[in-house]
Amino acid sequence: MMVDRRHSGPNGQAGPAAVPLYGFQPPVGTPYGLEVSTVEDFFAQHDDWPWNPPRPGRATFHYLIAVTEGELLHDVDHVTRTVTPGQWLWVRPGHAQCWHPPGAARGTFILFEPDVLRPDLVRLLAPLTAHEAPAVLSPHPDDTAWLQQTARQLLDEHRALGRRPLDVHHALRRSLLESLLLRLANSPDIDPADTATAGTLRADRYGRFLDALELHFRELHQAADYAELLDCSVRTLSRAARDATGKGVRELIDERRLLEARRLLGGARWDARTVAVHLGFTDPANFGRFFRDRTGLTPAAFAAGEATTHA
Repeated sequence: MMVDRRHSGPNGQAGPAAVPLYGFQPPVGTPYGLEVSTVEDFFAQHDDWPWNPPRPGRATFHYLIAVTEGELLHDVDHVTRTVTPGQWLWVRPGHAQCWHPPGAARGTFILFEPDVLRPDLVRLLAPLTAHEAPAVLSPHPDDTAWLQQTARQLLDEHRALGRRPLDVHHALRRSLLESLLLRLANSPDIDPADTATAGTLRADRYGRFLDALELHFRELHQAADYAELLDCSVRTLSRAARDATGKGVRELIDERRLLEARRLLGGARWDARTVAVHLGFTDPANFGRFFRDRTGLTPAAFAAGEATTHA
């Protein structure tokens, strides 16, 4: 299902706060970048991983889980989400996640790479696939049964490998997935405003920069790093970022690192030194200055305030 692409520390070992990055690696014989299973099968097949003990990880692909029975607990970006029957959990590429011990949850479990979707659908689905979109979706009640039925049909077709020509099999799987996602895009949790604009942004260089940033903000901190990844000049990337947001590339990188720091110091209760290592700071003092300059608080003061607020 996944292959570890973790980034090693100075001695070749993942640091104490490292969150490994996993690439898509479906079972042998599974065609293309789409795998469909069930939550209960996943638990049965991974009876000693990754909840013994639970370990956070990130993936380069989408996790989409439809809960039909029971209750699923899952950490997304260091916040525990509770998913109940009729709801969907969506973990997008690059987001930190951590499983909880198996419970009574049942439902369809869909894994897919971003490039499985056709380009025209990518634009339409931009508000749904965006990094900032909600992790838990509550579709309109009128759509619940249809969505669950379509998910079951997708699972059935995925298990029907060999029943029909491979290209037809994959076309059916992709068609069912796209139909399901288009219906999910109408969930009340998703803001349909400016869909066309959002789609345009996600399809251009700035959109690809956001994708790269979400995967690499922990270890890549310079505009030149991302320009090299995207095979363009720093000037071209900077222009794309400013046209889309009015901000420079470095400012966007720093904002993403700051957001992660807030999440880890607050909801996840990590200490400042561990957060500094996780975000690629060579010296905790540098992290302290970075955080204080942007929030007016030391990491310790921010963490204490969050602890009081959520006590």
